[in-house]
Amino acid sequence: MDIDFLKTFAINVLEISALLFVFFLGVGLLVLTYLYLADVTQTKQTIRRNYPIVGRFRYFFEHMGEFFRQYFFAQDREELPFNRARRSWIYRAAKNIDSTVAFGSTRPLNQPGDILYLNDLFPILSEDAQAPAAITIGENFAEEPYTTASLVNISGMSYGALSAPAVRALSAGAAKAGIWMNTGEGGLSPHHLEGGCDIVFQIGTAKYGVRTPDGGLSDEKLKNIAAYPQVKMIEIKMSQGAKPGKGGILPGTKVTKEIASIRGIPAGLDSISPNGHTDIHCIDDLLDKILHIRTITGKPTGFKSVIGESSWLDEMFATIHRRGFEYAPDFITIDSADGGTGAAPQSLIDFMGLPIRRSLPLVVDKLVEYNLKGRIKVITSGKLINPADVAWALSMGADFITSARGFMFAMGCIQSLQCNKNTCPTGITTHNIALQRGLDPADKSERVANFAKNLSSEVGVISHSCGVEEPRLLMRKHAQIINAQGIPEPMEVVFPTPLVRPEYESLLSAEGDALPGVMDVEPAL
Repeated sequence: MDIDFLKTFAINVLEISALLFVFFLGVGLLVLTYLYLADVTQTKQTIRRNYPIVGRFRYFFEHMGEFFRQYFFAQDREELPFNRARRSWIYRAAKNIDSTVAFGSTRPLNQPGDILYLNDLFPILSEDAQAPAAITIGENFAEEPYTTASLVNISGMSYGALSAPAVRALSAGAAKAGIWMNTGEGGLSPHHLEGGCDIVFQIGTAKYGVRTPDGGLSDEKLKNIAAYPQVKMIEIKMSQGAKPGKGGILPGTKVTKEIASIRGIPAGLDSISPNGHTDIHCIDDLLDKILHIRTITGKPTGFKSVIGESSWLDEMFATIHRRGFEYAPDFITIDSADGGTGAAPQSLIDFMGLPIRRSLPLVVDKLVEYNLKGRIKVITSGKLINPADVAWALSMGADFITSARGFMFAMGCIQSLQCNKNTCPTGITTHNIALQRGLDPADKSERVANFAKNLSSEVGVISHSCGVEEPRLLMRKHAQIINAQGIPEPMEVVFPTPLVRPEYESLLSAEGDALPGVMDVEPAL
């Protein structure tokens, strides 16, 4: 009886398996037939038309190639825009685990344009080390000047480009680390305010969040934004690193009802900002706008720009001396041509504007030349995500550093290059609820804070090795640049006598009177 039952069961299993095999074989043949007919009849892709079905693998491997290269083929220091060695340091710093390495450097030490720091024979002892000095922005000119000691802050990333959980994580993490967060051009959202951090409100070319029905600047809305105690400064975005000369691009798939409401635009449609401010056409317009915004908000006001053609710097600084220091921006944010987290035309992201290695020294030198370094603070951004990057910017004369992608890595970004789509696998730049589910704002806020603190701490280690008590005392004499022959060379020269109007002498800090080590240098790129 048992043997007959087993035989019957086995026969039934074989029959069902055979039927399933025939079924799936038939379905497979139908699918292949459909794909074959679709390929040979379409006219858009030659490979598929000439090699039906098989040709599809070409496009699949082309798409997957960037991921295979990242994980299986690229060496630690080969990838762009950020190599594995740089990302790995951030991941360890964000998780607050050991960031030391062993057995020597894997970084070539003779590449043109690279920086080497000069250690002092008598480094600063731990008991003599100091915390970064606080700097006041808008002193004597803004009703509510902003004083902060933060070294590295969160650069402009809009709610829209980022998901709600990501913005909440950044806000809470910034508060824990004592740093500021820039809203980006997408307006001020409840998610920015939720964590309690200091905020820099950015006004983009579309005036999102403070726009009138015709796209102009609404003073009333701007006053309401500035009334939040957390809003410490106002930044006018003239241009950004990813796309100098073009406005922000937010695909319609990412323009949710909430985002549309905050920006003052229709939901579901592409959010395309003008490529310039319709009410700012010249240096005088920009200076007038800065004074106007500072007057109605009471907050320090400056602007952000990628540096390209630079004769306007002389025009602006000369105009400030002619019209008065009250017209000067309280800060200038210099963005690098290789910046950017969102959608951008490749022709702009690859070829437009100067990288920060050239533009930061250029702007600082001009400020010193016109004796404005004490009046106008310098904020800089552009791939400054590791301690050596930040130390370089400080030694060049920057007062503050901001980073966007560094903090994205801290939240778990894997550089999947999906920021311009709605498919970010880590939930950072997508509004797909299923993908956002993996991003826990509470956990990621801790990583954001850890990254900021550990980054500043290790910049301190560099400064102590150079023989100065704190990072803001770093100067160009503490570093050398590798020239085209692979040889380190000094980075300081004698600077010309600064220009100054006598009535402004009392307003200039000691910092503005001289900046030892500052020079006009063009690092090899």
